[in-house]
Amino acid sequence: MTILVTGATGTIGRHVVEQLVSRGADVRALVRDPAKADIPAEVSTVRGDFLDVDSLRQALSGVSTLFLLNAVVADEFTQALIALNLAREAGIERVVYLSVIHSDVYVNVPHFAGKFGVERMIEAMGFSATILRPAYFMNNDVAIKDVVTGHGVYPMPIGGKGLAMVDARDIGEIAVIDLLRRESSPAVLPLERINVVGPDTLTGADIAAIWTEASGRPVAYGGEDTAAFERNSRQFMPGWMAYDMRLMAERFLTDGMLPETGDRDRLTALLGRPLRSYRRFALETLAAA
Repeated sequence: MTILVTGATGTIGRHVVEQLVSRGADVRALVRDPAKADIPAEVSTVRGDFLDVDSLRQALSGVSTLFLLNAVVADEFTQALIALNLAREAGIERVVYLSVIHSDVYVNVPHFAGKFGVERMIEAMGFSATILRPAYFMNNDVAIKDVVTGHGVYPMPIGGKGLAMVDARDIGEIAVIDLLRRESSPAVLPLERINVVGPDTLTGADIAAIWTEASGRPVAYGGEDTAAFERNSRQFMPGWMAYDMRLMAERFLTDGMLPETGDRDRLTALLGRPLRSYRRFALETLAAA
């Protein structure tokens, strides 16, 4: 019984791989270059790409459960549909898919709408699947640490509705719990959606206050100019992606990322411990600097 992990070297995938290994699972990782991949020795690696049908077909051969994670790229939707069709061809019934919270609400945001389309495909194809819908990864804020510490500004246009930011380690562990639940079940389990959120719903001002407390230096919230956010993002990502991120930020301002009743209790029960907080993330990030 083999679990294939896609996106195995990324923010979430690496935690999924490590957690599966620690729990004694038989893990295969799909990577672009096995020689460069920092993968535990216990894991078998296979070279492949979502758009290389032959390599993906080989990677899926003999797999019992699939963890499907597609990066935010221009052809993300196509990549996911190819993977799902090939998984069905390989006889794989059990899937855990990493989507995003409010994929059915942020319908004008390209990578949200694409993930919602994949969710619908999973359901229509009849997979025994868990669709994980995480909120904003607090770990994304590592990229703006220098702005926070060097300029005293939290620059992300989070808004005042609040985001239930979640730690990537919690997402990875919850994914593994469900992968192993589906892998070990003698019966085919029904499709399920799980919102994956953090312990607090935080506004931009809340997060600035956390950085102020954690660093011992004043940190201000940078405001809600999404056009400026797009311009700044273009310095380190393609224009289409920067615009996608702007559209997402605009939905942060109008809708937020709010958990549903019972989400946090459900996750805490699954993990058997409290969810990691943004304050803990900020302290760990500053300590690692």
